[in-house]
Amino acid sequence: MSAVPAAIVKAFGQLGDRAVVAVLVKSIVITLVLFAGLGVGLYFGLVEAGQRYGVEEGWAGLAAVLLVPLAMWLLFRVVALAVLQFFADAIVVAVEARHYPALAERAQPLPLPREVAVATRGLLRALGYNLLALPLAAVLLFTAIGPAVVFLAVNAVLLGREFTDMAWLRHHTAAGGGDEAANPSPWAERALLGAAIAGLMLVPFLNFVAPVIGAAAGTHLVLRRIEAGAAAR
Repeated sequence: MSAVPAAIVKAFGQLGDRAVVAVLVKSIVITLVLFAGLGVGLYFGLVEAGQRYGVEEGWAGLAAVLLVPLAMWLLFRVVALAVLQFFADAIVVAVEARHYPALAERAQPLPLPREVAVATRGLLRALGYNLLALPLAAVLLFTAIGPAVVFLAVNAVLLGREFTDMAWLRHHTAAGGGDEAANPSPWAERALLGAAIAGLMLVPFLNFVAPVIGAAAGTHLVLRRIEAGAAAR
């Protein structure tokens, strides 16, 4: 378990790398643009609905201002993960080059069609897990902390898998493997990483950095296991 805090510390230490900064900036910009688009669309949708039912336009603006932050709280993990999926390879490559040069030489980038398929499956899993959690979160809404605990638990499992698969698939493919479930990072290790990153996503400003930290830390967890396995043989 101590490997997870160490991996997160190393991930924070690499935030200054040019490749990591580039991914971070692109991810933040695209995420904000998506939510800005959601806000604009929600506003005009509410204005249209208000005109039909005789509600003043000002109320539509107020409703949009209130609902967009709620949507960001509910959907940020899904949107941020979906955006990162398309840039994750750059994070993995940066970690490999700096910390695991021998493994970097053996890595096999995913073909574009498979990369898109993996990203799409990740997005669908994220949507599915969080939609399934919504009814339970709604039931626990009166407890104040209940919904946060539900989403933290769900995303601990989800994020731990996604952030380690990003690195594992590059090396699994290079080895000619066909079973993606053979991820060498243990389930408990992945869940702890997922819980830590899901927690960071609840902290303002840190939530923008958290997905990149998760991808880098997940790479450390996987590659150290691959190194240990190679040394044992």
